[in-house]
Formats: sequence, structure tokens, C-alpha cells
Amino acid sequence: MNVVCPRCLATNRVPDERLGQDPKCGKCGIPILDGGPVELTAASFGPFVARNELPVVVDFWAPWCGPCKMMAPVFAQVADQMKTRLRFAKVNTEVEQQLAQQYGIRSIPSLLLFKNGAEADRVAGALDAGNLKNWLMRHS
Repeated sequence: MNVVCPRCLATNRVPDERLGQDPKCGKCGIPILDGGPVELTAASFGPFVARNELPVVVDFWAPWCGPCKMMAPVFAQVADQMKTRLRFAKVNTEVEQQLAQQYGIRSIPSLLLFKNGAEADRVAGALDAGNLKNWLMRHS
């Protein structure tokens, strides 16, 4: 299984049976599946989404958005619970406006699910933990 390091973006080959054993990046040494959402930029978005063999869930959000703030702890909680099955990432649409435009983000929060680098599904609006998990389970 290819898993991308959130810090240095190195692609690490991790056997499926070792995903739950806190694998570390072979290049920079940090845990690559620490359970926290990864902040993506225009530069890191493509490599992170395209090279991860685990599906990647991206939360497009903004700091001024009330529902985004409300959903952030839920997103982080589910990211920690599902860290060996999915990668979780966030894109600040205020900073990364080009990415938001590229993916046609019309309302926030918007969650996009990528498989093998291609968008597989999306949902707009804040979700509670149960609905977020249900949506992810249907597609992962």
C-alpha cells in the first residue's frame, strides 16, 4: 500500500498488515498515519491525493464559516478513528482559492472523496460523526 507522508510528501510502501502499527516515513521519520487531518496547499494537494492508495477525504473549509468550525472537531475525531482506512485532509478555501475553483466548491464545508487520485463522491454541508462515517463507509 502506498501512503504519502504528510510532512515531506514522500511515498512510503506499507504492507497492509502494518497499517495499524504506526508506520513512520522512510525519509523524514514522522508517523505517516497519526490520525490528524493534513493541511493541504496548492503545491501539496496533487501529490498527496494522487499518490495515496488509501482513499483521501478532503474538507474544503474557511475560517469565517460557522458550520466549518462546528464540523472541524467531528472531522478530526473521525480521522483518528479511521486513520488506517482513509486519509483525511483540509483545504482552506480563503488561502487556496484556485483549488476551490478547480473543484467547483460552491458551498462550504464541502467534503470530496478521492480514490486513486480521482474524485469519487462529494457532499456539501456540515455532518455529524454518524453521518460522516456512514457516508465514508458507503464509498470506502
